[in-house]
Amino acid sequence: MFPFRIPFGGLLAVVAILATAATPSVADEKWDAIPRRMQEFVDAGQISGAVTLVGHEGKVVHLEAVGQADIENELPMAPDSIFAIASMTKPITATALLTLVDEGKVSLEDPVARYIPEFGDAKLEGGPLKRPVTLRDLLTHTSGLVGSQQNTGSLEETARRLARRPLGFQPGERWQYSPGITVCGRVIEVASGQPYDEFLADRVFTPLAMVDTTFHPTPQQQKRIVKLYKPGPEAGTLEAASHWINELSEDRTPNPSGGLFSTAADMARFYQMVLAGGRGGGRRIVSPAAVKEMTSVQTGELTTGFTPGNGWGWGWCVVRQPQGVSAMLSPGSFGHGGAFGTQGWVDPVRKTIFVLMIQRTDFGNSDASEIRTEFQRLAVEALKVLNTGQQ
Repeated sequence: MFPFRIPFGGLLAVVAILATAATPSVADEKWDAIPRRMQEFVDAGQISGAVTLVGHEGKVVHLEAVGQADIENELPMAPDSIFAIASMTKPITATALLTLVDEGKVSLEDPVARYIPEFGDAKLEGGPLKRPVTLRDLLTHTSGLVGSQQNTGSLEETARRLARRPLGFQPGERWQYSPGITVCGRVIEVASGQPYDEFLADRVFTPLAMVDTTFHPTPQQQKRIVKLYKPGPEAGTLEAASHWINELSEDRTPNPSGGLFSTAADMARFYQMVLAGGRGGGRRIVSPAAVKEMTSVQTGELTTGFTPGNGWGWGWCVVRQPQGVSAMLSPGSFGHGGAFGTQGWVDPVRKTIFVLMIQRTDFGNSDASEIRTEFQRLAVEALKVLNTGQQ
């Protein structure tokens, strides 16, 4: 546990400056409860390991790693271990698209066909569309697109194939998790004239010093990638798993819905930028107006998400009525999870960021996991002590 606060700008150095001897405080004990609880999940065969990070009022107040990144090779988990973050990619894509809205190059009311002509021929199963699919529909998962989010060929080819896939319902009629954000990635390419992955690097990753966030991990970065695990043949055991999301094949193409690899520290930098109203790394990334809109409910009274009490913004899940796994968060908190259990949430009332990095599959609804619940609960308890200054 870190008994002092570390600015986000100095995060990479924190593992080298662990604290000198000091009398443990009540706050220390509260923060220490997080890795102890994560270790219990490791011991129970629920996860191979975890990295947890809490940012508060612009500083990192907790960063810990427990367990193993690679069980077979006995590689310990580290604060800078790299994870396939899956759908935590979506809010990053959405934010990138909003930078083009800021510049007047894109309007969320635009028909998708303006950028991808094939969407002009989009059809509903059994009948015509009442109106065209818009970019707003894509960002809120109300477009009618259904089915796999896996790329098939290049991003351009994937978007064209999605346009030919029959819609499951009329645009705006209901919410269904979809590959709509993938289409947004192709819109970024068309509107900017730049490859999607390069646009993200130039506009988001480089200015925010997100040095380990990439669709194409280098050989050195690949050594730090955490292996994916699923339940083993016996209770309380794990075995290695495979999935297209984290497969590093030669024909892998950048997937705007779920293709990024990242670290807890890098994701914290991104969330801190959004929490700060769109400014990070000493520069403006996206406008405050865009941040406000994309992290506010844009889906009205539609039932959305994978846990109760949520609405959907532009690429972000938004907590409307905290309950269950979100009970400890403030109304208006926003974030997103990933297929392998990774979670990133921002509580703007508490000015706090919660990042949970694990790597598992076939354990049920990852957004509603006990691991997420316990991490957030213990973090909020520690924050209460921190804010009261209790020693």
